[in-house]
Amino acid sequence: MSRRIAQRRSELGLTRDEVAEHAGMDPGYVRYLEEHPARLSRESLYRLSQALRTSPDHLLGADTDTPPGAASTAVAEPQLRTLSADECRELIGPGGVGRVAFAEAAGAAPTVLPVNYGLSDDAVVFRTASHGIIARNASGPMSFQVDRLDDTMSEGWSVLVAGRARIVEDAAELAALREHHSLRPWAGGDREAWVRIEAEQITGRRVGGRTSG
Repeated sequence: MSRRIAQRRSELGLTRDEVAEHAGMDPGYVRYLEEHPARLSRESLYRLSQALRTSPDHLLGADTDTPPGAASTAVAEPQLRTLSADECRELIGPGGVGRVAFAEAAGAAPTVLPVNYGLSDDAVVFRTASHGIIARNASGPMSFQVDRLDDTMSEGWSVLVAGRARIVEDAAELAALREHHSLRPWAGGDREAWVRIEAEQITGRRVGGRTSG
């Protein structure tokens, strides 16, 4: 829970003092919660989750098996806004986990797989197994999608990068990628092939609104 509290605070750009003020807690106690295992009363957990604009279940890690957005929307009239390419780049710039999509054969249904990625200029880069399914199809059209949903606030965004993929083989380019992107795939294993998706189109949308009441 300590890691989830610290991560959520960082995502919102809040200081410990600000979280403490919103939650009615001492700033030193918020620091303690971020650095040590602790047991919170139900009331304290609720106030902290409200200050962090999330749910008690999320702070407890009890929602990891629930698909994002499974809860009903808390927004009576959600607003949909198209994002500019620059806004999309800013959102996906920190890197993280997204999904690549490609067709193994003409007319085949797309295959969609998660990857840990980084952003290099306008290109999405990631590591994969040298003889895996992604590497075998990394020489043509490929799309990349990443999103972020906040179930509690019924807000979120989605960015889609469409372009062409290629295996990075140039030694200098590989060295530069390894130097600037410390990508560690969650799946583990031997994933030494670097793939680069050169963006031809970057689009995105943001959904949000005001909760009623």
